[in-house]
Amino acid sequence: MRRGQLRFGLLGPPVLYDVHGEAGDFGDGTDASGDADVKAIGSPKVRTLLAALLLEAGRVVSVESLKDALWGGAPPASAQASLHNHVARLRRLLDDPERLRAVPPGYLLRVEQGELDVHVFERHLATARGAYAARNWERVVRECTSALALWRGTPLNGLPAELGGYAFVQRLKEARLLLLEWRYDAELAVDGARLDGLVPELSALAAEYPLREAYHRQLMLALHRTGRQAEALAVHRDLRARLVEELGVEPGPAMQEAHVEVLATTGGPGAPREDDTASGGTDDSAPALPQPPRPAQLPPPPAHFTGRTPALDDLRSVLEPGRTPAIAVISGMAGVGKSALALQVAHSLRERFPDGQLYINLHGATPGMTPLTSAQALIALLRDLGTEPRRIPEHPDAAAALLRSLLAPTRTLLLLDDAAHAAQVRPLLPAGAGCAVIVTSRSPLTALDGARRFPLTPLSGEESAELLRAVSGRDALDAAHPLVELTGRLPLALRIVAARLAARRALTPEVLAGQLAATEGRLHHLEYDDLSVRRSLAVAHDALAASEREADRDAARVLRGIGALDLPAYGAPLLAHLVGTDERRTEAALDRLVDVALLEETAYGRYAPHDLVRDFARELAAGASDVDAALPWYAAVAERALTAIVEPGLDQDDRRRPTAAQPPDHAAHVAALPTFESAGQAFAWGDTELVNIVTLVERYAEDAGADADVQALRAARISTLIRLVFPYVLRSGRVAEMEVLGGAALRVARRLGDESAEAYALGDLAALHFLTGRQSEALALNDRALTIWRRLDRVSWMRRCLNNRGLLLEGLGRYEESGRALRQSLEYSRQLNDPHGEAVTHSHLGNLYEHTDPRAAIEQHRLSLAIGDEIGAVIVQHSAHCNIGYAHLTLGEPAAAVPHFEESLRILGGHGDWHGESQTRLGLVRALRLLGRTERAGAECAELLRRADARADRYTGGLARHQHGLLLRECGSTEQAYEQWRAALDALDGTDEKAVVTELRELLAEAGTR
Repeated sequence: MRRGQLRFGLLGPPVLYDVHGEAGDFGDGTDASGDADVKAIGSPKVRTLLAALLLEAGRVVSVESLKDALWGGAPPASAQASLHNHVARLRRLLDDPERLRAVPPGYLLRVEQGELDVHVFERHLATARGAYAARNWERVVRECTSALALWRGTPLNGLPAELGGYAFVQRLKEARLLLLEWRYDAELAVDGARLDGLVPELSALAAEYPLREAYHRQLMLALHRTGRQAEALAVHRDLRARLVEELGVEPGPAMQEAHVEVLATTGGPGAPREDDTASGGTDDSAPALPQPPRPAQLPPPPAHFTGRTPALDDLRSVLEPGRTPAIAVISGMAGVGKSALALQVAHSLRERFPDGQLYINLHGATPGMTPLTSAQALIALLRDLGTEPRRIPEHPDAAAALLRSLLAPTRTLLLLDDAAHAAQVRPLLPAGAGCAVIVTSRSPLTALDGARRFPLTPLSGEESAELLRAVSGRDALDAAHPLVELTGRLPLALRIVAARLAARRALTPEVLAGQLAATEGRLHHLEYDDLSVRRSLAVAHDALAASEREADRDAARVLRGIGALDLPAYGAPLLAHLVGTDERRTEAALDRLVDVALLEETAYGRYAPHDLVRDFARELAAGASDVDAALPWYAAVAERALTAIVEPGLDQDDRRRPTAAQPPDHAAHVAALPTFESAGQAFAWGDTELVNIVTLVERYAEDAGADADVQALRAARISTLIRLVFPYVLRSGRVAEMEVLGGAALRVARRLGDESAEAYALGDLAALHFLTGRQSEALALNDRALTIWRRLDRVSWMRRCLNNRGLLLEGLGRYEESGRALRQSLEYSRQLNDPHGEAVTHSHLGNLYEHTDPRAAIEQHRLSLAIGDEIGAVIVQHSAHCNIGYAHLTLGEPAAAVPHFEESLRILGGHGDWHGESQTRLGLVRALRLLGRTERAGAECAELLRRADARADRYTGGLARHQHGLLLRECGSTEQAYEQWRAALDALDGTDEKAVVTELRELLAEAGTR
């Protein structure tokens, strides 16, 4: 099948073309369809189905959208089956049944370039526009004739009015009238053989459009140049009378210019032409052209404008005439209200700009429109300022200079709406100090020098509710209503929802909210008449996908990749892996998506889409999922992070050792990735990606929707990922995330029947319970893990569990049992030649001895410190100093404790160990308070509380608030102290921190507040 053969028609009733010959080249004025026969479509439903698919050519149209098109929003119970039947009938009519495919969540009709008459029509229109601007009259005639040959009548004739929208049909009808106007201008300019034939055609058009000046002007000139001067003057007289009587305005400059040409010549066929009058052929008695009115072109201000008060105030301040022209760029995503804000502020500033207000829509992101070139915009602006068309320079630089000259002495406001890029805007800018320019664009146009930028975000909840109430008339809607968030607080979406509510009083906000809550259909419900969130977003994506620039095409692929893996945020490394490009290209693609407002850079190198852009990206992905590519990548990077965070030795080796269920390709994924240069880099990666990891685990750990093999592989990848990432989560103290990941790991391991993975999960959950002060529960989990490791005869893990058992028993006051477990652990460490494990056990023995002999405890900690120094184990070194500090506190020596706590924090630096850090900071606060250094103690306590609250660590927060209350009491702030103690007791209730809980109850009881 050749590209370029016309197959589908919407310029009239929907039709199919049966092509027998070669297609035309779309540039020679011939019918683009070659020898095309129209294939009849007898069924109205099939015609409607074809039109609905063609209106979204090349994109998936959801089943729900097709049902709405076929049955007007009230589909029968049999709609699903009927739709299948209509699809089958349409397939039989197509030249290739494979053109129409079922692609979740609907159907996709493949339409190649040049196969749809609307696309061909618009291509001719764009080419004709360029040729008209360049005064290439022969090309104008050819392109206009080719486009008009495709017109069979009103587009979508015979179909429901709501299909395609009023704006779609009106745009095409207006384009046809414009093509006719351009063609007649071109034919008059070349004075061809068709002059006599133009008169009847133009007479019919002038009668059909009695207020359209262009056709009357062309009719005047055609009559005049064929020797019918009196009739030409009568056309002018009749039009002027009609305009004055009906509208109260005079004919425009172009009509007046044609009038002068008729008056200035004798009226014969050989009379001097417009070009002759410039060299002295003008009758001195001819009236002078009146000065054109001052431009006042601003569209009406937006109805129900809501919010944006700070932006309005700032814009009014910036757009004050000064020494240089003021330029303001209002940017933001599709539908965020850029044009509304621009018009609101422009109307409020009219008095500042008495010489006029110019408005031009540059169509940078208008659905179905090709962006204007700067040359086309210059011609339009110069004509609006009264410049005769023949005096407009052909070269864009000269035209830009003329525009600057005309505006230089004036105080004029320009509103350049919907700019595509800075290069489109730059030639249109005035140089006069009295002028100001407002530009709206999805891009911030950072290449535009000297501009102040006003990036817009969605409205606030209250502003959104106010807009909904104003447009819909539903006064009960408030900021808490689900519609506010379901529209993403985007003004376009809010207006669509409000318009639907206003149009259908029986439709309740609750029902509409329920429809929007179905994520797969949200964009479908955000369409009304010519308003469509989907089409507004599609403009940017489609332009990227069709671009010749590599970065643009990559950007379109990246957006589809985002739709295939729905995560809270994205970075270049993950997306590069998913779409198969390198990080440099992916970063460039992400920059382009930010530039066209399809993504927001929430932090350096982190990107997130608006909720409605997420829905659009899901539609682009058409049901595809990249989770099976993401999970192995995350597991591999987690192992690289593990090797950077955990010191080399048995702890690292054991954690990396594969379990029975670990996928065999994991090692290859790891080998393909670079290593982290430092622990700090690994922690930074974890800090940014943990939210995504938790999202994937929550979504797919219980993935009942997948088939058995896929489900088993995903479970194995999740098990591997959690095992490898947990040391980072533990060291970081991310309590809430530990609970989610630990619970999921245990369930997945048991489902897989992987005993090692189950033991890992039990041990990790024990660590979580220990960090949150629930030592009894931690002991039970640890002992269950120990049982499994003994059954598997894994001595290193038995040593680790015994060490943890000793620590937990000591915290519960079971000192004799603690000593036995620790001594057995120490024996295993020596048997394994594991100095790191030996050092940790000495540290725990020191904690045990502190209850009976703090001096002996210090010796144990010094043994641990010596081993740590010898093997370079940072965590061991910092823990030893922390524990020595606590031993000195037990001895009543806070002055001796402070240097050890400070040294512990210095050693830890950025290595990350939240438990060790929090205990060290808590000990330092206690020591400083006992020394009477309350100011520094208060500062350290505030920092500890800030870090604990950031991690949702209520246990550490409770211990810190206990100390904070003591500090407040010592400073005389008794009531505030009680508040802190009540909060501390609330946080510590249910933990095994019995001594502190008892003290808190006593402190509160003394005040009579419990």
